[in-house]
Amino acid sequence: MNASRGHGSGRRRGPDFSQFDRPRRAGGGAQATPRRGAFAQSWWGRALVSSIERIADAGRISRGRGHARAGQVISFRIAPGAVVGEVQGSQIDPFTATFTLRPLDRDVVDSLIGRVRGTPGMLAALAAGTVPAELGDLLLPQDSGEIDFGCTCPDPGWPCKHAAAVVYLTAERLDTDPLAILTLRGLDLDTLIRGVEDGGEEAAIDFDDYFGDRTALPALPRVEFRPAPEDLDPALLRKALRAFRVEEPAVARAQRDLDALYRALGRD
Repeated sequence: MNASRGHGSGRRRGPDFSQFDRPRRAGGGAQATPRRGAFAQSWWGRALVSSIERIADAGRISRGRGHARAGQVISFRIAPGAVVGEVQGSQIDPFTATFTLRPLDRDVVDSLIGRVRGTPGMLAALAAGTVPAELGDLLLPQDSGEIDFGCTCPDPGWPCKHAAAVVYLTAERLDTDPLAILTLRGLDLDTLIRGVEDGGEEAAIDFDDYFGDRTALPALPRVEFRPAPEDLDPALLRKALRAFRVEEPAVARAQRDLDALYRALGRD
């Protein structure tokens, strides 16, 4: 049970596992760049850290800094809507920690497309690999319903230090790859660009001919008829027919009959 649960309600406080385990040293881990001070150098990296520290337990989040700086995160990868990391803890095998963000709702995506479309230079910036800070209120999580943490360690805290370490390294990744914030929100850059480019003026609707009864239609194309056997490999057709007729004269007769039937079907 989380140590913060039941406090003052008569329940016994459970142990806070994050205080007791001494992590094993991990060799070759993804070590954070700064050895001290603030994490992340870019606007997006710092903004993500600020958002998560505001939403989640700031004390628990801060415990992940030491793990991130010490290189305890062996590896991590950013996928649509989630970051998954392998973090060395007190046990022999590393823990699997996750940091997930809820995919953007359709109306938020529409607002995002509208803002990019209506702001000069914003689409070009995205195409060049940068994400304008003006999109922060739409892309960054605003409340606890948009994020979640998970880990295979015994600490039930939200988040545990292992998941928090993954958050800090994700923020650093935004320093060099700001487009990763789109991936975190389940949004593909190409989809966003297509949405902007396809958002031109809609074709005017003629309400006097709403169902298009007076619309001129093109003439139907004239299709040249070809019997189906002409598109078949004769050798393969005979091979298939031999599965039913062993005698070669019967196979040849069946092939002629098929040709005649298909030609009859194609007559006007």
